[in-house]
Amino acid sequence: MEALILVDIQNDFLPGGALAVANGDAVVPVANQLQPHFDLIVATQDFHPKNHLSFAANHSGKQIGDIIQLNGLDQVLWPNHCVQGSAGAEFASDLQMEKVAEVFPKGTNPKIDSYSGFFDNGHRKATGLGDYLKEHGVNRVFVVGLATDYCVKFTALDAKKLGFDTTVIPEATRAVNLQPQDFEKAINEMAAAGVKIISLKDF
Repeated sequence: MEALILVDIQNDFLPGGALAVANGDAVVPVANQLQPHFDLIVATQDFHPKNHLSFAANHSGKQIGDIIQLNGLDQVLWPNHCVQGSAGAEFASDLQMEKVAEVFPKGTNPKIDSYSGFFDNGHRKATGLGDYLKEHGVNRVFVVGLATDYCVKFTALDAKKLGFDTTVIPEATRAVNLQPQDFEKAINEMAAAGVKIISLKDF
């Protein structure tokens, strides 16, 4: 059984959003195009409380992009984004959600960030996504969405660690690219971990 995981295709990561990913809106039609090929589709949703400690605004004297220690982990400080109840946390309006069986919120604990759709960044608490997929007999997952170098990468790496045959379609992702080569580095890191990287034309 194969499942499609739609990672954080939310307004704040699209052009004009609080943490806009360049050309992030380009993933929406590709995600829609892929959906008819899957019997099970799930989505992850960045869903932060206002006081989340990954927000630069919640640290006096700190700037967006600074790295701090948070809960024993390196933490990049981000602009306020995907705040619970905000329009920015909502899914892209053009994203087809009718076939999405379940949405898994992440980043809800103000004291630790959650890039992966499966766990927080310290692997201290699971979102329930892994158990859900296994309960539905899923053995292969395809990971698409935003952003390649953060939430897509960590979701794919955790899927692989959990024993799922894991595939990423780069054309269905876009990167934050805090550094110019972050997209390529993320693809290479996933491939080195055994994640399959395939082109949309080869799907």
